Amino acid sequence: MNAFEIIGGKKLKGEIIPQGAKNEALQILSAVLLTEEKITISNIPDIKDVNKLIELLGDLGVTVERLSKDTYTFEAKNINLDFFQSDVFKAKGGGLRGSIMIVGPLLARFGKAAIPKPGGDKIGRRRLDTHFLGFEKLGAKFVYDQKKEFFNVDATNLKGTYILLDEASVTGTANIVMAAVLATGTTTIYNAACEPYLQQLCKMLNRMGAKISGIGSNLLTIEGVKKLGGTEHRMLPDMIEIGSFIGLAAMTESEITIKDVQYDELGVIPEVFKKLGIKLERRGDDIYIPSQKHYVIDTFIDGSILTITDSPWPGFTPDLLSIVLVVASQARGSVLIHQKMFESRLFFVDKLIDMGAQIILCDPHRATVIGLGENLHLRASVMSSPDIRAGIALLIAAMAAEGTSIIHNIDQIDRGYEQIDVRLNALGACIERID
Repeated sequence: MNAFEIIGGKKLKGEIIPQGAKNEALQILSAVLLTEEKITISNIPDIKDVNKLIELLGDLGVTVERLSKDTYTFEAKNINLDFFQSDVFKAKGGGLRGSIMIVGPLLARFGKAAIPKPGGDKIGRRRLDTHFLGFEKLGAKFVYDQKKEFFNVDATNLKGTYILLDEASVTGTANIVMAAVLATGTTTIYNAACEPYLQQLCKMLNRMGAKISGIGSNLLTIEGVKKLGGTEHRMLPDMIEIGSFIGLAAMTESEITIKDVQYDELGVIPEVFKKLGIKLERRGDDIYIPSQKHYVIDTFIDGSILTITDSPWPGFTPDLLSIVLVVASQARGSVLIHQKMFESRLFFVDKLIDMGAQIILCDPHRATVIGLGENLHLRASVMSSPDIRAGIALLIAAMAAEGTSIIHNIDQIDRGYEQIDVRLNALGACIERID
């Protein structure tokens, strides 16, 4: 079953609970390698990328026990370091971008690690330099075998140091933090990422016995300790899925309540969707979106066209720009979408143009969306999902379109969204998996 068949034009109604955060899961799960004691993690999303990482941890020798649908225990007592050189590891690690996250913990605890060049979304160059430059500052030495596309890293004596990151990379910061918690001395990381998921990781590490201060800022100080213990951790709901549901509700004129969103951790996300004219209401820790016939894009105070751009936290996350773009196509008004962080992420707009959307792709980073409101009726189409976020944007477009659409390569969507067809069908959607 590698395609979705979607009958569009259905209005949804009801409550939906967001899954656990994919981007947090890849960090938190890797951190279990830092201790031989048991760690219990709950609200783990049942998605392909996360399940692949759990499987990889098991192959490395971690004892994994599933307590319930979203709760696991991990015990990394007997790690098989020889597994790094196996063909199985090269195949599994190379197919998962999140596999890079195991390097920091392994360097910290065992002094060495190896990793094939990770896979993941094809959305332009996604450098790993920040990770390895940070490891080098701590005293690690690495060699990249270009022919085999394989990294070997040696770090038998990591020492704390001052690190100024060349970019505020979330995964880079997380990896360096995990390497530094067991290093000798004090590490200072400036220009550190400060996303809620990174904050979650640091708080979890502190419960395990680490000494990290400055959490939530771009200046982290880590005093190395000799050993970490076990803990329990619950992951945040996925802010990208929450934003996707907000956009979906608006485009399909649906009345939806998104439950248990941890609203205070969403940053500017609700406000950005409000700029598109979407009405949403905070009800405790839920978000209520009423059915809207139309929504009107704001302008800047001087009347000029609104620009929505991505930037490191607390700016707007790049993972939601694809959603904003498709939602704007059925608004009234115009908006410039400026995707700064990944040069190929807007290339899926040709599929929306085929559906009738009025979009001008200015260059690989910018697209102008001319929203025609209720005068635009998207046409059903046959298309293919190029990456996780574009895939969910195309699914939203198909649900708003008139007629029956087909989306191929839905493995990309399944990598990031847990049983999305089942959950949306429960609200009144008509999505079927087909060959």
